[in-house]
Amino acid sequence: MKLHWFIPTHGDSRYLGTSRGARAATFDYFKQVAIAADSLGYEGVLLPTGRSCEDSWILASSLIDATRRLKFLVALRPGLLQPSQGARMAATLDRLSGGRLLINLVTGGDPDELEGDGLFLSHDERYELSREFLTIWREILARSHEGGSFDYPGRHLQVKGAKTLYPPVSRPHPPLFFGGSSEAAHELAAEQLDTYLTWGEPPAAVAAKVADIRQRAARHGRSLSFGIRLHVIVRETEAAAWAAAAELVSHLDDQVVAAAQKKFAQMDSVGQRRMAALHGGRFNRHDVREGLEISPNLWAGVGLVRGGAGTALVGNPHQVADRLKEYAELGLEHFILSGYPHLEEAHRVAELVFPLLPLAREGGDRLPGHRSLTGPFGEIVANSFVPPSNDEARSARAGAS
Repeated sequence: MKLHWFIPTHGDSRYLGTSRGARAATFDYFKQVAIAADSLGYEGVLLPTGRSCEDSWILASSLIDATRRLKFLVALRPGLLQPSQGARMAATLDRLSGGRLLINLVTGGDPDELEGDGLFLSHDERYELSREFLTIWREILARSHEGGSFDYPGRHLQVKGAKTLYPPVSRPHPPLFFGGSSEAAHELAAEQLDTYLTWGEPPAAVAAKVADIRQRAARHGRSLSFGIRLHVIVRETEAAAWAAAAELVSHLDDQVVAAAQKKFAQMDSVGQRRMAALHGGRFNRHDVREGLEISPNLWAGVGLVRGGAGTALVGNPHQVADRLKEYAELGLEHFILSGYPHLEEAHRVAELVFPLLPLAREGGDRLPGHRSLTGPFGEIVANSFVPPSNDEARSARAGAS
């Protein structure tokens, strides 16, 4: 299992849908979150994309020197960028970071935003464009290791003698991630992508997606890895976790929810429609679990106002770990997590959940909760007494029982 975190480049807060408890989207804050994710042992971080976000490529580049091993999952947007230029950008960032680039292909699901960016294609046409874009992008980078060039006469994109002179560290190219729930998206994933990502739907729905894409990929003689995008609200007790979920939406205004749902309904993203169907835009202020706990410990409350990933795992550490393991048993390897606020919750998830999961970083380094400690752990008491490590404390409790 590879756990990733999230850089909130569209802003962060302690409460959804309000400026109360909000944090400014500043470079210093993004760097704090990245350093926390790196030092805590997360595999990588997802940097979102779109007009509501700071640019993911520029931010990822700026965070290389602040981190040591953290990978950056950065968006490629076919139609907003030429594939040759995208290939050179990917090669440069991968080289300068020492092979720490992951690519997230994003076709876009908001027609208003896409038209504002100059892209006027329909949903299916965007997938045709994405197929051509990926064909060119992948071939340029694959041939860069031998110094070759590439011609492609496509319907939407054409290149002649396309090449990049500086190959990426990753071979043949940085890994390609992608999420989409439509027929066209599943087919594109099966043909050309390395990892398919789903938003946090109930396990049965996720299993159906995995099975469908595996069958499609087999017809192309390919196989993929799989991942999921989820929020996490974990506390030491289940009651405290659900209280935190209620607090997260405690300042939501009905008009804000209605406006958000109206906007989501105008999008042509099948995945966004599936997210909205999980909650219907309604919630009980007095019992946030009612109608929103759509599967054990899986809560759809985040999607009342947040586009994209709209579900959270809510519970105590063992419940959250068990739900993650259930998804892993379906064949999922990558888990892209987040929580509000993102700095504090990066620590909380690592401290409470990591020790309960079979995690290991590349190179064999163990993650927090697993590694042997070489010095004091926790605040020293009365200048003399060192608190026992987690393993020592568990052993003492087991002996007492």
